[in-house]
Amino acid sequence: MNSTRIRIAAAVAGLAAVGAVSFAAVPATAAPAPATPKGVIQTSHLSIAAASKAGQAALDAAGKAGQHVSVAVVDRDGNTILTLRGDGAGPQSYSSAQEKAFTAVSWNAKTSELVGRLQQAPTLKDIDGTLFLAGAVPVTAGGAPIAAVGVAGAPSGAQDEAFAQAGVDALGK
Repeated sequence: MNSTRIRIAAAVAGLAAVGAVSFAAVPATAAPAPATPKGVIQTSHLSIAAASKAGQAALDAAGKAGQHVSVAVVDRDGNTILTLRGDGAGPQSYSSAQEKAFTAVSWNAKTSELVGRLQQAPTLKDIDGTLFLAGAVPVTAGGAPIAAVGVAGAPSGAQDEAFAQAGVDALGK
């Protein structure tokens, strides 16, 4: 019985060795890919560390002013990177901060500036996910929007936007 086990173990080890040699003997035939293939573009993105820094700076600025707000940081595509709901922030502030940030990054402008555009194009407000109220500031790299910070919950959009600006300003420090 013992010799049978030894023979089986030897056979399995032999098969494993043959398999390993077979894989090692296959030559690499893939052609090298160009560093920047045609049709591929590179974009800049805000890191989670930078988004966290901006979000916390905006929340801290609101706290120093005695305001209870929510803060959202979205990427270039309007996808949420992070959302912070401050202690005591109203239930509507969470989604409002996200929608303001989405609006700012979509048009690469502060939402307070975008409110004026509604007079010429009132149907802009009908675009899903947008909120044309002051309170969000885009983050740019080379003039192009890469993110936005949105704040909601203070008594005025001007205050929300000042807190959002504090978040963006923290990225330069």
